Amino acid sequence: MDRRETAALLAYIGRLDPRTIRTDQGEARDQLAQWHELLGDVPMATKHGWDARVAARQHIRLSPYQILPADIGRPWESYRLDRLGRHTDPTPSVDPDDQAAWTAELVGTRRAVASGTSQPAQARAITSGRRQIDPELEARLREVGSCIPSAARAALTPYRPARAAREAAVAAGKPDALSVLCPWCQAQPGEPCSRRRVGPDGSARGNVPLATPHPSRRDLADAKQDQATPQPAMA
Repeated sequence: MDRRETAALLAYIGRLDPRTIRTDQGEARDQLAQWHELLGDVPMATKHGWDARVAARQHIRLSPYQILPADIGRPWESYRLDRLGRHTDPTPSVDPDDQAAWTAELVGTRRAVASGTSQPAQARAITSGRRQIDPELEARLREVGSCIPSAARAALTPYRPARAAREAAVAAGKPDALSVLCPWCQAQPGEPCSRRRVGPDGSARGNVPLATPHPSRRDLADAKQDQATPQPAMA
């Protein structure tokens, strides 16, 4: 604030607390010089919530002690630190190869936030729910069908026999056997069947993954698909 704003602040404080009023001209001049020296970098008010008169009124209302410049400066520093703590540096709009311009824009944004002339830029939170997908992108995803190209999928077939058999069955219109629990080996849905290794004492020593599901698991998947298929109404 400039000297006129500092004088206006002192006049406002004097109306609320007459103890701060200086009747001697020399004392009033010294008081104005002191307050302006200590509060010259503190604005009178900003458009984003700061007002030195509110801070002064709050102190006079709650404290029995005579107000000092520090009682205005401390709330201002808390205001600045709170805004900077909630600020996330947005990406500058200048060329990132121009280090000087990049740094200058970051510093300028932070100063504007700290001085109360602009609002803090906060990172957007992750929201729940399905996001709106661009129609062109959605059409492209339906056309591609998978993020793995068909040539790469074919090359991976020898290394993923269980998955390859599952994809071939689904492509042929057959039920996905791995979508149900295997009643033989107790493989969970989505996991391949396995061959149990039983030790002499009857305990399981290990499991060997199988490329094809057990017949009972395929039968269970067929029965589940038959139950889901609507039957034609009888005449």
